[in-house]
Parts: sequence; C-alpha cells; structure tokens
Amino acid sequence: MAKQEQILIIDPLHELKFRGPFTVPVTSYMRLTNPSNNRVCFKIKTTAPKKYCVRPNSGLLNPKDVMEIAVSLQPFEFDPTEKNKHKFMVQTLIAPEGEVNLEALWKGPPETLMDSKLKCVFEMPVEENTVSATSQETSNAVEDKTKRVGDSPSVAHDGDLVKAAKEVKHLREEESSLRQENLQLKEQLMRLRLNHQLSSPPPAPSSPSLAIAPAQGFSPLLIITAIAMAIVGIILGKYIL
Repeated sequence: MAKQEQILIIDPLHELKFRGPFTVPVTSYMRLTNPSNNRVCFKIKTTAPKKYCVRPNSGLLNPKDVMEIAVSLQPFEFDPTEKNKHKFMVQTLIAPEGEVNLEALWKGPPETLMDSKLKCVFEMPVEENTVSATSQETSNAVEDKTKRVGDSPSVAHDGDLVKAAKEVKHLREEESSLRQENLQLKEQLMRLRLNHQLSSPPPAPSSPSLAIAPAQGFSPLLIITAIAMAIVGIILGKYIL
C-alpha cells in the first residue's frame, strides 16, 4: 500500500536553522498547520534526543488549528569543520471520531502514518565573526599606537563597539528565553484542552421523554358509600325474596 502524503503544512519544510554562538541554548521554531477538516495527531522525533528539547513534542491539532513548536539546541562546543547529521521527523495520523487513546493509536498499521523529515543546519552569526575580527584588529592597532604615541581616543570608540555587540547578544538571549516561557504556557493550555477533549464522552442522541400520568386515587368516602349501598342491596334482596 502506498504511503500517505503529509496532511499538515510544516514551516520550515526542509531545514531547521540554529544560529550561534552555541555556548547557551539556541531555539529554532517550527509551525504546524492543519488545513483539513479532521483532527490530526502529531509526534516529533530526532536522531539526537539528548541534544534537543522539543516543546510540545506531541499533541492533537483540531481542524484549521495552528501550533508553534520550540526546538531548543543544548549548549555544545561548535566545530565548523564537523559535518552535522542531526535530523527531525514529524509523524502524523488522522484521529478517529470520539474518544482517542493516543498510545494505542500510534501502534496502529504503519501505512496510516504520514511523516516529514527536516535536517538541522548550524550557522555562526556574521555579527559575531565581524566583532571578533574587529576586536583582533583593534587590539593590534592599540598595541602599535601605544608603542608610538600612547593611548588614542579611537581606542575608546573601539571599546564601545565591543560593548554594544555584547549588549545585543544579551538582548537576543533574553528574547529567546521569553519566547520559550510563552511556548511553555501554550503547551500547558494545549494539554488541558486535549485532556478535556479525551475525557469528555460523546453526547448521547436526544430522544423524546415519555411522561407517565400519575394514577388517580379513590376517595375513602366513595369506597365506604359503595360498601354501604352493597350491604343495603343484599338485605333488601332477602326481604323481597
């Protein structure tokens, strides 16, 4: 049986890019869009699970829903000469109607699964390389000028450039941290919604209620009167006979 085509729209489609420096966690983002009218389950896998933190790494997308996935690369010593072979795979399948057992659902026939693969790309920022080169050139220039005429006002200007570059780097790290916190809150909300959907039983079909009319009771006075009339009738009948 031919493999099914991926039902979700995945952005980016082929590559996840991570920009250094890699001395702190670096986060890249993946957007999943469900354009269909079906509920779609998804699961994200990687060839290097110890090096990445994915939030959320699985879940359920309702029709027309969009979800942002945060993929955080843990700090490591970057070697530009080393070829990177890390890859990610997004697995999906269409959820059946009614209650869903996700654990059992993923153990179904493999031909029902759809998947897309993305490779990881590591990049060093141009600003970082430029700052390093500028710093080296500035250091050499300062040494030359110190030997000739001592300190120059341009040294202070070069120092300001390096300080500004460090501030920009710090702001980027704070932005990445805030985005991760925002995604954690979205993940918690999604899990609450998913648990609610899975635990809620499907609505029972409505049926007209049958009303039972209450039985009307007999008055005690009527019963006594009837008995008395019966006795009188028996007595009169004896005398007549």
